[in-house]
Amino acid sequence: MKIIIVGAGKIGESLCRDLASEGNDITLIEQNSKILDRVLSSSDIMGLMGNGANCDILTEANVKSCDVFIAVTQSDEINIISSVMAKKLGAKYSIARVRNPEYFTQMKFMSESLGIDAMLNPEAEAAYYIAKNLEFPTALNVESFSENKVNIVELMVTEGSYLDGIKLSEFKNKYFKRIIVCIVKRGNEVYIPTGNFVLEAKDKIYVTGVQSELSNFYKSLGHAEERIKSVVIVGGGRITYYLTNILLEKKIDVKIIELNEDRAKHLSEIFENAIVVHGNGTNSELLEEERFGEYDACVSLTGIDEENIIISMYANKIGIKKNITKINGISLFNVLELVGLQSIVTPKKIVADNIVKIVRSLASSQKEDNIETLYRIADNNVEAIEFKVPENSLICNIPLKDLNIKKNLLIAYIIRYNQLIFTDGRDVIKFGDRVIIVTTEKYLNDVNKILM
Repeated sequence: MKIIIVGAGKIGESLCRDLASEGNDITLIEQNSKILDRVLSSSDIMGLMGNGANCDILTEANVKSCDVFIAVTQSDEINIISSVMAKKLGAKYSIARVRNPEYFTQMKFMSESLGIDAMLNPEAEAAYYIAKNLEFPTALNVESFSENKVNIVELMVTEGSYLDGIKLSEFKNKYFKRIIVCIVKRGNEVYIPTGNFVLEAKDKIYVTGVQSELSNFYKSLGHAEERIKSVVIVGGGRITYYLTNILLEKKIDVKIIELNEDRAKHLSEIFENAIVVHGNGTNSELLEEERFGEYDACVSLTGIDEENIIISMYANKIGIKKNITKINGISLFNVLELVGLQSIVTPKKIVADNIVKIVRSLASSQKEDNIETLYRIADNNVEAIEFKVPENSLICNIPLKDLNIKKNLLIAYIIRYNQLIFTDGRDVIKFGDRVIIVTTEKYLNDVNKILM
């Protein structure tokens, strides 16, 4: 597919790398020549220096022939204007990143009236992700499918637990028939395990199931799965705005610590039911004064990754049971194992995954929105994808045991008429079903491609 990307920030650079590696023809438009040269030197793409909201630049980039136009600059207005212009000039599909909270409630109206096909808000998506993680206090990370009907939850196997040394077939037969261990990360190795796989202490496992079953599973590990009732948020940016709205609706006590006095005052005026403190979230005396350790969860959302890491480490040290850390710098991922962080949220990765999902759907042989959900997990070594099964699919009406499925690929669930089907070899997939696939194979854009 021919794709034009405007803006070479962290999201733009990530998209250039990911979408080019999937075989797409990428043209990047960027105003800063040094940034453009750096991205071009590391990716097999074309580049054009200029303003993406300039008609001449878009014409020079041959926007009339592009399949997908993606605007991810730092400016919402440039993203909106360039996406509208691209559609008028002939782009088949346009995507704009829009971050301003003032636009948030109007995004559907703007999308429909301006003809922009998709408008994505990284901070709002990150807030939803954090809120979902707070529902699972003992989990490292949580991903949701099929409108939250099923979740994939990341957990650590602790030494001495009944999971340490258990064979997965025994786990399923003896303990939980309706929970699937779909991924195991052991050191630097990642597995899509079979029933003969034996778990070990310090394995990171990704288990999937409905929330009621997952809650019972937690209890079996000795965790009292208490609901999060209070959250302290350090940093008062856009994510905090969206997250506070969600938490207050859930009747969760919220305290916000913000260094900027004007921003703290603004937040206190917006959220009458939240406590807003003006101060430095890395100051231990302030945290002690604000009874930091008495909160059920800490969410570190400052604009500095290193500060977020330090705050989360301190929160973990004093016994706060759930800690979520915002990390923007992808390069820091390589050292995260050293600091023992719990849950990590990267807004830019969330939006990049959403855009990859859209592009793959448009590129599929079915030419429709056949990918409902896509997550790249276990350090991007595994993809969990929810496909909508088209009519006349090659996998329809054949017992699963008779399908010649690729190695390192698992059909976790079938969803039919909003009902979750826990599969065995006798089940068949039908037209209109949604199936959740977990695989180490990259770039799947068509459910038929799960076959050998």
